[in-house]
Amino acid sequence: KPRAQCSANCPTGFRKASKPGTQSCCYGCAQCSEGEISNVTDSESCIKCPDMEWPNEQRNQCVAKTEEFLSYTNDVISIFLPSLSVVLYLCTVLILAIFIKYRDSPIVRANNRSLSFLLLVSIKLSFLSVFLFLGRPVDITCMLRIITFGITFSIAVSSLLAKTIMVCVAFKATKPGSSWRKWLGVKLSNSVVLFCSSIQIIICMTWLAISPPFQELDIHTSPGTIIIQCNEGSAIGFYSVIGYMGLLAAVSFVLAFLARSLPDSFNEAKYITFSMLLFCSVWITMIPAYLSTKGKNTVCVEIFAILTSSAGLLASIFLPKCYIILYRPEMNTRTFVFANKI
Repeated sequence: KPRAQCSANCPTGFRKASKPGTQSCCYGCAQCSEGEISNVTDSESCIKCPDMEWPNEQRNQCVAKTEEFLSYTNDVISIFLPSLSVVLYLCTVLILAIFIKYRDSPIVRANNRSLSFLLLVSIKLSFLSVFLFLGRPVDITCMLRIITFGITFSIAVSSLLAKTIMVCVAFKATKPGSSWRKWLGVKLSNSVVLFCSSIQIIICMTWLAISPPFQELDIHTSPGTIIIQCNEGSAIGFYSVIGYMGLLAAVSFVLAFLARSLPDSFNEAKYITFSMLLFCSVWITMIPAYLSTKGKNTVCVEIFAILTSSAGLLASIFLPKCYIILYRPEMNTRTFVFANKI
């Protein structure tokens, strides 16, 4: 039986495509291109989906794109990282409680306890800042993320810098008739922390005033997916915060390295040297990883850097002293501390 047409109907999801060398009434069918649909048979052309939508598998209907961000529960990594943060936070609370309980013991007193308490509090806050990186990013969390970790880490590193400076000053003050003795005490250490932290706060406030971070929807990197992430706003602001933090760490490392062999009564510079070396290594490694990732992978890199560097400070500075306080009390004496530079 003769057919009235020379081509089969094109189903939805396809469009008509002319066949070379055939009559105009004869055509083939071509599937709609990526990002396009056709929802009628024998469609002459395909329709492009809106930016926030994507074709279904049949390419006959536009559906909402999948949103991608580091949620609290959808991924194993998003459960592991905050769980690790909570564990490390509780460890910090425990160490702080030990230092408060034994605050009058020689090892704590010789360790500049006010700076130790400040350092522990800043490490606690850095562990808690991880939760700002989880969940759907919005403008306010984007601003709080970088500001919170930038300021808390600056306080932590400033505390270590102040500790190192006090070691150097204490050594200078031991010489007869030294004018350095007037600098001994909490005023100098508090001034160092306040001054160094204030510079970071000024950098952060300037960044927020000029071009703050904001929520960004990336619809081009991954087809069918909206990557919800934070845009730094001003790259100069972002790298200024990171750069200043790195500068503080570098200065602390150099001073601690030079002071590590001073015959001071209590010289913890060797611990500060190691902690700053670890801190700098983590953040130097983090920068290329940060630049080469997108979306939730970038967030994982940031969280990993925060947890690793904070845990490094906690372990390097405080665990040796906690071990002596709890398990070697015979070493926690004024005579032993002054003789052995623990």
